[in-house]
Amino acid sequence: MDELVAVRRHSHGIDRSSGCHSSSAEGSTAWIGKGLSCVCAQRRESDARLSFDLTPSQEECLQRLQERIDVTYDSNKIEHQEALRALWRAAFPEVELRGLISEQWKEMGWQGKDPSTDFRGGGFISLENLLFFAKTYPKTFQDLLRKLEGNRSDWEYPFAVAVKPRTMMGAVFLKLLSENERAFDVLYCITFKLMDHLWLEMRASYMEFNSVMKAARRQLERELLLEDIQRVEDMPSYGLLAW
Repeated sequence: MDELVAVRRHSHGIDRSSGCHSSSAEGSTAWIGKGLSCVCAQRRESDARLSFDLTPSQEECLQRLQERIDVTYDSNKIEHQEALRALWRAAFPEVELRGLISEQWKEMGWQGKDPSTDFRGGGFISLENLLFFAKTYPKTFQDLLRKLEGNRSDWEYPFAVAVKPRTMMGAVFLKLLSENERAFDVLYCITFKLMDHLWLEMRASYMEFNSVMKAARRQLERELLLEDIQRVEDMPSYGLLAW
């Protein structure tokens, strides 16, 4: 889908329904969210730009998500330090972490001994996403962490830096977010597992990492446009996750 969907705020909150529809209403459109990639079905016989009206509740949910995305990782904050320690405990509960800067982090797939350098691009939410993944879907997280599926030793990708929260799938996702404020976190987990599934299926090399990510995005876009998707858990790829 190359077309964009305009996201327009309700001025008075008179319509609290959620949905994707055409609109010729006057007024400026607001493009919400950094890297917000809006995807919506469009009739082939028309190339008119679609608009998607944000209800007050959707705007509030999206604003809270945007606030999370805007938080940078700060290695001096106790909260961020504790989240990093919690991630280690979730990943290796039987192994004591010797320090927040340690060669041990390379065992999880970080590029160096200081994982905070990898969070600078994705912000604190990228750490929150991994921690949510580890706590909510521990079996899938451990399978990916320990590479329990497939013969990958010669063509592995870096586990910890594989997915960063750069884009969202647009208008349909806004509805899912209003149904479940953790929809972004769940979608992150789905994306990570789907990417891993495609990596195995394509027998990709490290040099093909971007191709795998593009394939994962196309798959997620197709699933989000299915008519019966009412929750993020209804997406077919959600079935790849295991507790």
